[in-house]
Amino acid sequence: MTRTYVIAEAGVNHDGSVDDALRLIDAASDAGADCVKFQTFRADALASRFAEKAAYQKSATDPAQSQQEMLRQLELPASAYPRLIKRAQERRVEFLSTPFDPMSVDFLIRDLGMKRIKIGSGDMNNAPMLLEVAKAGCEVILSTGMADLAEVEEALSVLAFGYAANTEQPSRARFATAWQRSAVRASLQGKVTLLHCTSAYPAHPETVNLKAMTTLAEHFGLPVGYSDHTLGIEVSMAAVARGAVMIEKHLTLDVGRSGPDHAASLEPRAFAQMTAGIRIVEAALGDGRKIPNDVERSTATVARKALVTARAIEAGESFTAENIALKRPAHGMAPIAFWDVIGKTAKRAYGPDEAIDPP
Repeated sequence: MTRTYVIAEAGVNHDGSVDDALRLIDAASDAGADCVKFQTFRADALASRFAEKAAYQKSATDPAQSQQEMLRQLELPASAYPRLIKRAQERRVEFLSTPFDPMSVDFLIRDLGMKRIKIGSGDMNNAPMLLEVAKAGCEVILSTGMADLAEVEEALSVLAFGYAANTEQPSRARFATAWQRSAVRASLQGKVTLLHCTSAYPAHPETVNLKAMTTLAEHFGLPVGYSDHTLGIEVSMAAVARGAVMIEKHLTLDVGRSGPDHAASLEPRAFAQMTAGIRIVEAALGDGRKIPNDVERSTATVARKALVTARAIEAGESFTAENIALKRPAHGMAPIAFWDVIGKTAKRAYGPDEAIDPP
């Protein structure tokens, strides 16, 4: 049984409070998550003062506020990260974060020594960021929201170029050339996990297209998971049933709080229900072999039938469709032998409901 890796996306649901960030780590651990993930950014480096908020952000926050102003309220100080990492270690969940600007990439990798980086859908085409992370040798979880297959391939070509420690001057043409080499593509194995994603908050089920996970897996030969922005827990469990190796879902302490992501998140109790449901789905998936398991073997004897006599039969009497019956339990010949017995002579006398001996 393959265990699905469950990421609790705390994101910015701490609303800039270190204490709430610590509480989110505790909640993620209590809910059975394998990992808790935050977002690392400097508001001034992430958005210009002219950047508007997305529609869902306007509805959840002050619509007159700029995106930069909103983000500034959601920053966590660099000094908080050692505390957060320590708490995650104590609670036995992996600590991850998504960087949104070059300084944040450098902070996570150089200062904090993180070996795995999550790249959000908004930076999937951010080639300089992808290259920097790959050159550092970090594992990458790459969300693919808003992207088509060609864009995913181009992002992977940048990562492969970086992992291969290519000394050539980076360029789009050189990324494409490197991608043609199987040895370069092979550098992604064990390093990159793709996350299928619909970049809408919330995402409606009809926009999810879980079958695209299969397309990604077949086209790139990489493990594929699902970053879930739908309401509820059903779609995440369905993604696991379709082979997702990783599930990412937003976690909040209170969906009613004012903030960009709370409304599309799960509270701790619902997150725990999702995690428990995922574990049930995993157990139900099995290994794919179509064979009876141990619990079925005992049931088969009771539920299946065998060839028995429909009435008393004398020795030397011929077996016919009238004096043979198919009845439980399955102690005797299986029903497939029915036609092999018809016309044969009874070698001994039988009472009613006796299992017929093989001819």
